[in-house]
Amino acid sequence: MDLSSLKRPQAPAAAPGQGGPGQPEGPAEGRPAYIVDVNQESFSALVQLSAQVPVIVELTAPWSDQAQQLSAATEKVAAEYAGRFVLGRVDVDANPQIGQAFQLQSVPAAVALLKGQPIPLFQGAASEEELRSFVAELLKVAEANGVTGTAPSADGEPQEEPPLPPLHQEAFDAIEAGDYAAAAAAYRKALAESPADHDARSGLAQVELMQRLEKADATAIREAAASAADDVAAQLAVADLDVAGGHVEDAFARLVKFVGLHSGEDREAARARLVELFEVVGTSDPRVSKARQALARALF
Repeated sequence: MDLSSLKRPQAPAAAPGQGGPGQPEGPAEGRPAYIVDVNQESFSALVQLSAQVPVIVELTAPWSDQAQQLSAATEKVAAEYAGRFVLGRVDVDANPQIGQAFQLQSVPAAVALLKGQPIPLFQGAASEEELRSFVAELLKVAEANGVTGTAPSADGEPQEEPPLPPLHQEAFDAIEAGDYAAAAAAYRKALAESPADHDARSGLAQVELMQRLEKADATAIREAAASAADDVAAQLAVADLDVAGGHVEDAFARLVKFVGLHSGEDREAARARLVELFEVVGTSDPRVSKARQALARALF
């Protein structure tokens, strides 16, 4: 998807709500600064902003009841995240070039922007819970790519980071102290209280990975995996090592191949570890989507 046709030479991007030539139109009266109306002229500024703050582009139209319902839901979820992402709202009837750039099939729809690159989110309706799930996954991908800023307030001052939920803060503090067991316990408690807590599930997967690698000997792990292709423990260990070292596609390919060649408990162990590693990487990551498809083929 090429957004270059929507970019125009202009002054550096201003913060949402500050306006200026070629900038997002800014919030309507009474609307927070992290929700902005965007048109053809100002879209380039939103693309630039996505290098600093995750952006969700809501593609809407005034004649669509479904789009108006979605707008109410996205506005509520955006308020909950209070500037951790910017919501840019586009009327595609007034700005058809933007819809064409995103290959829009119908309204409503939503696309994320990170470092100027589009990430399709969904088309059609989405519930508040589904929106929270999309946002949680987007923020994981954003963090992995170093996009961790927050939208400034209307006066241009950066907003304070919202506090973590108590159990998440407990886990974070335990990680800072190197107590991975305590961090895992806090995340498990958070999941027991709220099974749909995607951040807790991802946090638990990451902490468990750190636990497994805490005293790992990388050289020994790689030698064991190279000499024992059918040893599930050796293959799981080297997959952990690859993900921790950033060799995500290698890890996924290794475990998918193992699943395809084995059966029984070993196959299930490899499948289960692969699913855990999906959580570590972030289920919205394109590499995860590709590996899921490969896993499905290996299983069936």
